[in-house]
Amino acid sequence: MTDHGIWGQVFNFSDYGALLALVHNSLIAGAVLGVVGGLISTFVMMRDMPFAVHSISELSFAGASGALLIGANVVVGSLTGSILAALVIGLLGSRARDRNSIIGVLMPFGLGLGVLFLALYKGRSANQFGLLTGQIVAVDTPQLSWLLGTSAVVLVGLLVIWRPLAFASTDPELAAARGVPVAALSSVFMVLLGLTVAMSVQIVGALLVLSVVCTPAAAAMRITASPRLVTLLSVGFAVSSVVGGILLALGSSIPISPYVTTISFLIYVGCRIAGARR
Repeated sequence: MTDHGIWGQVFNFSDYGALLALVHNSLIAGAVLGVVGGLISTFVMMRDMPFAVHSISELSFAGASGALLIGANVVVGSLTGSILAALVIGLLGSRARDRNSIIGVLMPFGLGLGVLFLALYKGRSANQFGLLTGQIVAVDTPQLSWLLGTSAVVLVGLLVIWRPLAFASTDPELAAARGVPVAALSSVFMVLLGLTVAMSVQIVGALLVLSVVCTPAAAAMRITASPRLVTLLSVGFAVSSVVGGILLALGSSIPISPYVTTISFLIYVGCRIAGARR
């Protein structure tokens, strides 16, 4: 295949205006996911939990593929898998060492279970591939409703626990000594994280959720130490990555996830260079 043909698949903006109407729901979902992912990304990095995110995404993938196999609602299946994984990690992994062990067990189990369900599924191959790498037009109106409802739950939950969670994430021992319910906050946060991961799987697929839930805050922390500014930048980076990825993927035959991850990675590299110069 010629270079022109390859680039024609990666970037092709013919009939772009007509195609834009097809991803109206995806753009709304992507913007909302960027806000939620950017907010929760701050705590993911503060609590050193990127691998927990990946583990939850594998169980979310298993739940979604299981729902696809039996003809159930894929969003509900994804949410179920995410919440179960989050609860297991939150309840059994109170210490970092225990948490890492549990994550090491859950990740291959969830991925293997999801692969099994997809192998048994006899429907469209695009549905199988989309669970792993995302689909640009995968968000229909019922799914958008689920995503918006889930986002509202996560946002309200974060607002309620924001201050004590920030304290517990920064210095859990001192927070516990001051009477902050550290264990309960950890469990609530894990559920909110599970809901966010399930949302992300619907847009970018199970394999690349880290680009939405981890990379934004990691990039922001390279250029500022202000908690408030880190949060604002993280949200901005996440929204730019997801919405920008959708807009670029619209003009190609490539799944959405490479565009989202590339934008997210470039933002991180730019922030790292800027931070080094400062």
